Amino acid sequence: MRSTLAAEGYEAVTIEGLAADAGVAKQTIYRWWPSKAEILGEALLEGALPGSDVEVPFTDDLGADLRTWFAATSAALSDPEGSTIARALIAVIATNPELGERLTASLVEPIRSWVIRRLQVATDAGEVRADAEVIADQFVAIAAFDALLGRPLEPAWIEETVRVMLQGIAK
Repeated sequence: MRSTLAAEGYEAVTIEGLAADAGVAKQTIYRWWPSKAEILGEALLEGALPGSDVEVPFTDDLGADLRTWFAATSAALSDPEGSTIARALIAVIATNPELGERLTASLVEPIRSWVIRRLQVATDAGEVRADAEVIADQFVAIAAFDALLGRPLEPAWIEETVRVMLQGIAK
């Protein structure tokens, strides 16, 4: 399913196609999953979201670390596979809140985690206010939006975004 999704997009994935790939009748698929979104959600839980494994070593420069992380995550999420999977993830979350919570915990949380950890180091050092989770959500939202559009963030946009966010949480 992931290969069809990556190659052709969410719309191209059908219950009939999944059944044919699995060598079963489509009624068998429907017995286990009520919709395409449910199947996709389960399949996504077994994999990783592009960008979720981005780890940038911490340096003494918070802004540089955030720009490096943001650029790497954006690039991973906006390549054709990452963009398609991000779009499908949004579709699943929108149609099934319970499955969406599990997907968020499994796939989105690792993306947020790096930003939160890095900002917590800066907060503990007295460099910024303690708004790590709010800022992490903003970074994820911006990266997700551009993934939905299928484009990586431009370096100038990353620079300006990091500057504005850091200005907002500066002490």
